[in-house]
Amino acid sequence: MDSIPILPTISTTFIVLSGITVAIGWWQIKQRKLEAHKRTMFFAAIFALIFFIIYASRTIFIGNTSFGGPDNIKIYYTVFLIFHITLATLGAVLGILSLFSGYKNNLTFHRRLGPFTSIVWFFTAATGVVVYLLLYVFYRGGETTSMIKAILGF
Repeated sequence: MDSIPILPTISTTFIVLSGITVAIGWWQIKQRKLEAHKRTMFFAAIFALIFFIIYASRTIFIGNTSFGGPDNIKIYYTVFLIFHITLATLGAVLGILSLFSGYKNNLTFHRRLGPFTSIVWFFTAATGVVVYLLLYVFYRGGETTSMIKAILGF
């Protein structure tokens, strides 16, 4: 097996850390540990932001890796990837709303939104790990082309 690319491994690690800290934050709020919950959710957001910065930078400058597995399962991978991207987008928007409502002390809204946001984020993190495994561990990644190269034709 070829070596596993470092940037996707690091970014996936950060999204897993984000999911774990969201779970810890959920437990903390159930225990009524408000200050610990705020700190933990702040770190969950930081981990998610680090993931996004690495992912976006890699996508722009290095590129996205196409699926390198068998053609007969490529359609399943593509549908799964679209599901993951949709969840990730929804999770990011809900996460920002949850953080904002918590920091603004809009606790009625925050209490209703927080559990839903957490569940979406758990599924986002889990499906992200599956995408990573399918692209880099179970199958050899396909072609990688940077967005800049694709746009400018270098």
